[in-house]
Amino acid sequence: QVQLVESGGGLVQAGGSLRLSCAASGSIFSIDTMGWYRQAPGKQRELVAAVSGGGSTTYADSVKGRFTISRDYAKNTVYLQMDSLKPEDTAVYTCNAQGRDTRTYRFGSWGQGTQVTVSS
Repeated sequence: QVQLVESGGGLVQAGGSLRLSCAASGSIFSIDTMGWYRQAPGKQRELVAAVSGGGSTTYADSVKGRFTISRDYAKNTVYLQMDSLKPEDTAVYTCNAQGRDTRTYRFGSWGQGTQVTVSS
């Protein structure tokens, strides 16, 4: 099994910054894509940002230029630096990782989610 543990959420004023971390552990053989999703109350979960095994990044249009995703491949950890936060960024942010476990079976794991609240 592969577990994801997130940290770094909290309450911040509009215009402020937060940094989320997500560390993967367990029976990992390799990780392909790691990413962050978010879900606000009454809305569907959406992809915020993702980074592939080769380092390619994808961002939601709403966060381009404000959020930066990065990855420490040696530590199986992904980060989301969130700057210039807006009240509409308020949501539960959840980490996702996809790859292969030590039995070479594909896995897709989710973290427990961390609350980000941006006050106006």
